[in-house]
This record gives sequence, structure tokens and C-alpha cells, in this order.
Amino acid sequence: MTTPPGDERPHENANQDVIAVDPEDTALETVNRLEAHTGDGVRHRAFTSLVFDGDGNVLLAQRAPEKRLWGTYWDGTVASHPVEGQSQEEATRERLEDELGIAPEQYDDLRVTDRFEYKRYFEDAGVEHEVCAVLKLTLTDRTLEPNEEEVAGLMWVPYERLHANPSWYRQLRLCPWFEIAMRRDVRDE
Repeated sequence: MTTPPGDERPHENANQDVIAVDPEDTALETVNRLEAHTGDGVRHRAFTSLVFDGDGNVLLAQRAPEKRLWGTYWDGTVASHPVEGQSQEEATRERLEDELGIAPEQYDDLRVTDRFEYKRYFEDAGVEHEVCAVLKLTLTDRTLEPNEEEVAGLMWVPYERLHANPSWYRQLRLCPWFEIAMRRDVRDE
């Protein structure tokens, strides 16, 4: 198994695979998740989801400090990678339940709204090179049960204000994929 530089223990991501894709998000093969996020990285499939309430607020989740990349940064609700044979919607439902205790009964409008490619390095720890789908949903019930191994904090933020003035929130250290998704967002008027 591959280990991060200076670490003698295999990282848990070395036990997982992600789906390598071409720029159009066509699956090529599965690759080791840790290897996809080290060195120059391997372009792979990912998603970020934005969870809204009925008042136009978006739920930001602070990544747990133990995350290998972007630990303690604030993210649009959940982000991860689908596994082979899993749709972006299925992967999002799974992560919402695992990370925040959000059950499918709490929303009925999960949808893919965008897709983009990006590549960003994080300190000396690794890289994200992803074709990232953006999914949105609106909660009818804001009940949450956050998993502390995944989420360090939660914050409801007025989305229009955040979208129009991201620099006001810079002290939160937003994840790059979330910032890109926001910049590209075309909202229903």
C-alpha cells in the first residue's frame, strides 16, 4: 500500500479506488484513491453537493481536521467520489447520510446542476484533479446528526450573500471545488 511521505502507516485511502476519467467524464479505469491524490494526481470523478433550506441558506460543513487534504476547510455540504457502478446521485445520498445523518426522506429534489474540471495542490500533502459534478437539493426537514469523524462544524449561510460576496467569507478558508462551483453557479431567477 502507498503511504504519504514521512508516514509509516498505510493511509485509509490506500484501501479505496476512484474512477479515472477523461475531460468529458468518461470512465477509463479504477485507480487507487491515494495514488490519485498524490504526486501530479490522476484525473478522477468527484462530486460536491450543496444542501439548501427553504429560506435560501446553504449548509456549509467544516471538514474534520484529520482529513488528509483540506482538513478544517469549509465545504459546500458534502464532497466525495462515487465508486465504480455508482451514480453521482447515489454517492451523494450515501455521503449525506454517512456524514450528516440526512435521510432521503428529508428531500426530493436531488439533481446534477453542473460539471467542471479543476486541479489544485494542497500544501505538500497532495492534489485534487477532478471532474466534479455539482448536485443540489433542498431540505424539507433540517434535522442533522453530524458524524464528528467527517465534520468538524456546520453553518447555515445566506447563499445569495455568499455567492455575491465570497471575499466576506475568506476567513473560513473555503475548499477550492466549492468556490469554483459557486463562481459557475447559475441560479433560478
